[in-house]
Amino acid sequence: MPTKPPEAMPAPRAPSAALFLAPLSAGGVVLGALLVGLSLTPSMVPRPPVLQGVLGGLVFALGYGVWYLLWLLLDWLEVRRPAPYISRIAARIGFAVAGVVVVVAFWLGAGWQNSIRAVWDLPETAATAPVTVAAIATAVAAVLLLLGRAFRLLSLAWSRRSKRVLPPKLANLLGLVTAAAIFGMLIDGVLLRAGLRVVDTSARLADAVIPADSAAPRNPLKSGSAASLVAWEDLGSMGRDFVTSGPTAEEIGTFWGEAAPEPLRVYVGLNAAAKPETRARIAFDELKRVGGFDREILVIAMPTGSGWLDPGAMDSLDYIARGDVATVAVQYSYLPSPISVVVDPTQGLAEAQALFDLVYGHWTTLPAQDRPRLYLHGLSLGAFLSQETVPLLDVLGDPFQGALWTGSPFLSDAWNMVLRRRQPDSPAWRPVFGNGSLIRADNQRARFENATAEWGPLRLVFLQYGSDAITFFDWSLAWQRPDWLAGDRAPDLSPQMRWVPLVTVLQVAVDMAVSVGHPGYGHDYIARHYIPAWAATLAPEGWDPETEERLFHHLSEV
Repeated sequence: MPTKPPEAMPAPRAPSAALFLAPLSAGGVVLGALLVGLSLTPSMVPRPPVLQGVLGGLVFALGYGVWYLLWLLLDWLEVRRPAPYISRIAARIGFAVAGVVVVVAFWLGAGWQNSIRAVWDLPETAATAPVTVAAIATAVAAVLLLLGRAFRLLSLAWSRRSKRVLPPKLANLLGLVTAAAIFGMLIDGVLLRAGLRVVDTSARLADAVIPADSAAPRNPLKSGSAASLVAWEDLGSMGRDFVTSGPTAEEIGTFWGEAAPEPLRVYVGLNAAAKPETRARIAFDELKRVGGFDREILVIAMPTGSGWLDPGAMDSLDYIARGDVATVAVQYSYLPSPISVVVDPTQGLAEAQALFDLVYGHWTTLPAQDRPRLYLHGLSLGAFLSQETVPLLDVLGDPFQGALWTGSPFLSDAWNMVLRRRQPDSPAWRPVFGNGSLIRADNQRARFENATAEWGPLRLVFLQYGSDAITFFDWSLAWQRPDWLAGDRAPDLSPQMRWVPLVTVLQVAVDMAVSVGHPGYGHDYIARHYIPAWAATLAPEGWDPETEERLFHHLSEV
């Protein structure tokens, strides 16, 4: 009986257990260990041990995966492997090198992290931190390596099936592509979506909770009152905090030594209406109801992804405006800004555009001598949405007075334009745009005096910290050193931070998740720096450094 030719015989099956328990590749371990060591170097934000461990496990798996893919490529190209005894010697040397790299990196890691903590005025990291980092990194790396081997097993299974009808190399490629597609669907279609549903549901429930001691305001000029066009429960938790907090007319009057009006705060929550345009219309009508267009200053404020408006910004605005100010805002999401940026950064564009069009359109119909001075404001994702809604060329004929945009995220075209077109001798973390008559940007120094010309009729102010990962993240960090790490660097960056290909982009991506929590640094902006920023935007009469310092101390005490 004739036998089948060798090429027609089924490929041998690799046992699943053998694949999962196969020894680690020395080359992959060395590359992974090098990346772990580099991941311990300082980045923009101090990282807690748990997060540093997760990052370490992630980069180890990444390095190991890159090495494994390279080895597969060499096999696919049929490159001859070294003799077994050479491979064994190389493996022993590799494991020894990896061990030395990890030990040295963990020994230096605490000092690297403390270099950031020192410039942030934080206490040094705990002595046990390296142990925690090592344990978590090992666990994360093990899980990811097992997932990688499951991926390889799936790829081999599809490759064996394809070899019945395809040449071996093409079958292997098809198996790899098929496994990638299946894993991609599982991660995106199951894990990520399920996680987002949990986060969205949790945020939605938290937004709806009304504490027992929280009652609707009795003042008819406040949103959520009995006279308001929006119900108390439809403000959301962020909106309820916004309209009921802030300085009173008496507190503002006491600070300035003269009578002051009550600041107006208009807010419409996500539950107020199904359509963004309808929510914007309710906010506009509510603004007219309370007399917002009769104030000296009118501010269109876009909140962060969760609907939050920074009290440091809003309270300092109310004081600097001497209470004669109205602020209007519309909620567009429940999710925090970092999640909203990943899921859909344009989600709030409809609300932002509709609100601006309504307010600006009505404002232009008012007599110039009787209408308020109109300004825009936004923090983080709110800054991006605010910038995206401004048809700058269309408003030049009748411009609003200015804007204060804080912590503009990396996806902001306006912020990236300022970076690209800044004066060559100005650093990226404190860019000088043109002669400074239209746009000025500053950081914690917040003097906004780096200009060669006086302000024009329109003032666009950018406030950003040099350590804000959400502002300075860019995918090009994977292959290119950023300008903010070249030459003069921001005072809140570690002097020991260095750019490392592949590693820095992961470090800064992780930094975005923990950039809030240290007031005055990262993405956590404070009244101390909002005050001069608002002063530069509003140009209040009689403003001087003594008044600025007095307001800062006053807000620190209340």
